[in-house]
Order: sequence, then C-alpha cells, then structure tokens
Amino acid sequence: MIVTERKEIEEIFNSIKGYKKILVLGCNGCTAVQNVGGEKQAEELALLIKLKLGVVADFSSLLRQCERELVAEELSNKINEYDCILSLACGAGVQTVAELFDLPVLPASNTMFIGSHSRELSILQEKCIACGDCILALTAGICPKARCAKGLLNGPCGGQYQGKCEVGGYTKPCAWVQIWERLKKQGRLEIFKEFRPLADYRKSSSPREMRWEYI
Repeated sequence: MIVTERKEIEEIFNSIKGYKKILVLGCNGCTAVQNVGGEKQAEELALLIKLKLGVVADFSSLLRQCERELVAEELSNKINEYDCILSLACGAGVQTVAELFDLPVLPASNTMFIGSHSRELSILQEKCIACGDCILALTAGICPKARCAKGLLNGPCGGQYQGKCEVGGYTKPCAWVQIWERLKKQGRLEIFKEFRPLADYRKSSSPREMRWEYI
C-alpha cells in the first residue's frame, strides 16, 4: 500500500487560511486502511475545521482518488459549492483531483513510501521503491533497493554486525543477511553468488507513464 501520514494540524490550518467553504475529501483506498484519510478521518477533520476556524467544512469520500473517471463522476456536481478541496489522499490522489477541477486542491497528508502493514508489530514498513526493474526473483522476495539503507545489490557492506545494519545504530536488520538466510532456507544459495548489475535508473526517471490496455 501507499503509506501516508496526516500533516500537522497547524500546517493544514495555514494552507486553508482565507477559504470559507471547504470540502474535506477522504480516500477509501490505502489511506483508509491506515486510519489516516478515510471517510471517518475526513469527517473528524471537517468537524475540527468548523470548530477551530468557524468556516463551512463539509466532508465526502471516494473509493479511490487516483482514478480520473471515478473522481469526475463523483465530484463534478458537488465542487461548485466550495472554495477549495482539502484532500486526505496520497500525492497521486491529490494531483488527480487537481487536474480535473479549477479550484485549489490542497494536501492534508504526506506520502511516505510503498510498504506493508504488520498488525502484530503495529508498524508500516517500506518494501518497494517502484524502480521499474524488479529483482525479487534473485533476492528471495526481499528488495535490497528498498530495505538496504545503502541500496547495495551484491551482498552486505562491512558495516553489518550480527545481522544488524550500521545505519541507524544497529536497530534494523541487514537486508542482505535476511536475503542470505531465506535463500539458504529455500536451498537456493547459489543465487546469492550471482552478480547483479547496476540498477537501470532510466526506468525510474521522473515523470513516468505507461499505457494501460483495457481488456
């Protein structure tokens, strides 16, 4: 999922200063799963804006804010009532809404990374950098580009100690030790010895786009 966190409330208040009619727009995709930007959070933020700033603040939510047709269908008949939209979606959602309408669309969240959620550990962990050149078949399903602090592609550096990474004070696991252990468990250690060439960063040069073939 795309991991987000809500901005500090003072930053949000400063961004909407001067607007009298605000639509707080939640996204029921990734941000809702994290309890950051779903319909419930949009309702709570709208109420807080009303109480603290004394302006009109309504709320609504979409299944996804990153799908143009869905956004247009759901919002086209609503937005004329408002001065601005305050979006709780990720950066992709905010930009999708902003492309479709002329009024200001302001972010209420910061987009952090692509990751996964562990209920047991109560944490969200970065797993993927969307590089466009996936090597997980060679690394036992553990991405060193995202999970090695130095982005090394051919084994650990000399700074790992007892399976811990030196970056951050030996508090996090070394991705390459994890890769080695998983390959050993799977009986595939020969893969560990294979040379992995430098990443092809042409595939991750911004801005990116790709054609979506509808079936």
